[in-house]
Amino acid sequence: MAIKHWPEAERPRERLIKQGAATLSDAELLAIFLRVGVKGASAVDLARTLLGHFGGLNHLFAASAAGFAEIPGMGSAKYAQLQAVLELARRALREEIAAGDALSSPRAVRDWLRLTLASLPHEVFMVLLLDAQNRLLAAEELFRGTLTQTSVHPREVVKLALAHNAAGVILAHNHPSGVAEPSRADEALTQALGQALALVEVKLLDHFIVAGQAEPLSFAEKGLI
Repeated sequence: MAIKHWPEAERPRERLIKQGAATLSDAELLAIFLRVGVKGASAVDLARTLLGHFGGLNHLFAASAAGFAEIPGMGSAKYAQLQAVLELARRALREEIAAGDALSSPRAVRDWLRLTLASLPHEVFMVLLLDAQNRLLAAEELFRGTLTQTSVHPREVVKLALAHNAAGVILAHNHPSGVAEPSRADEALTQALGQALALVEVKLLDHFIVAGQAEPLSFAEKGLI
């Protein structure tokens, strides 16, 4: 049955307006984005199919255009819209980080890193460069590696910090394995980078590990910096 024939109190769009987006399930929110279903399936049914096929929102957002199109009723237009929504979310969070003290908005930093890194199938190392007021100057992807190893050179991080006249740096990388705990190599790298940055009077403020949809791990909070 099409959603327009459902009782008004059960329709996702009407519930969102009256009760707020947080009250809806992933499938209901996705159904609002889809707007319509396909023959024999409502938009909510189609949303459930998408989530089941890809294994959740994270993998849905990371799907390729070809993979997305494997689902009946999904094509390049919907794929482009979905990617646009994701990019808008990233940009909104980045604006929040850039507008104020990044250290006083740890939730925005974590959310932005998760949106940016969590779904990647390969390991990526990023550097967030901050001014003296801890406002975001730039966020740069420096290195991209395999699932188990990323080559990170301290001189490149220092060069980037100096190029942006940064006063502080936040490091971040993802663990595609889904395990957020830092390895000994992660800890050794963090110490080496911190020492190299200190030589040019740039402070290493934190290092985050992003693993799936779990809370990104903070080295500073664990006393590793």
